[in-house]
Amino acid sequence: MSRQADATSPAQLRVGDLVFIRVTARPFLEVASATNSWTNHVGIVIDDRGDDPLIAESTFPLARTTPMTRFVKRSEHGRYTIARLATPLDDTHRHKLIDAVTSRMGAFYDTGFNLNSRGQFCSRFVREVVFDATSIQLGEVETFATLLRRHPDPKLGFWRLWYFGRIPWHRPTVTPASLLRSPHLRMVSDAVETAPAVLTMTGSGNK
Repeated sequence: MSRQADATSPAQLRVGDLVFIRVTARPFLEVASATNSWTNHVGIVIDDRGDDPLIAESTFPLARTTPMTRFVKRSEHGRYTIARLATPLDDTHRHKLIDAVTSRMGAFYDTGFNLNSRGQFCSRFVREVVFDATSIQLGEVETFATLLRRHPDPKLGFWRLWYFGRIPWHRPTVTPASLLRSPHLRMVSDAVETAPAVLTMTGSGNK
């Protein structure tokens, strides 16, 4: 049964929750296509107080924090998924998580999606923050060869253009879809925007 809830309800969101959305910029749509997933961007809740919880994210050009309402409005059709670590966070974990986010604020966005670069990108940012706070590794590290060749229609023309003619086949990366599939997470909600800051809940339960 569907019900309506405020996307920014502190009772629903907790520090450490992951929020997945789908942005419509072409490179990220191609990421979603290559991973056979609706989602292509992810952030993490770092403040669940007040009426509009705060999401930390790696986005172009710099890592930053964004209120939940603004974060969700960037998603196609307002869809978002909240996932929570199966192992509850204690105060020590939460403090470490916030410290890990703070140390990465202002980091430049890596448009090459390289897990070993000096920059950040959304899924790497969230994965590293969670690991620093809990020692839990979310998502599967994959090479571009594994990722793109797994898809029946990987649209290599776009990626050749993106990488100036030379796709870095052996480059390690991690994707939002891989994080969402992690056995260390459970789904809290999957929602679609129906009005400003009002969402229809379409399901919840263990992932």
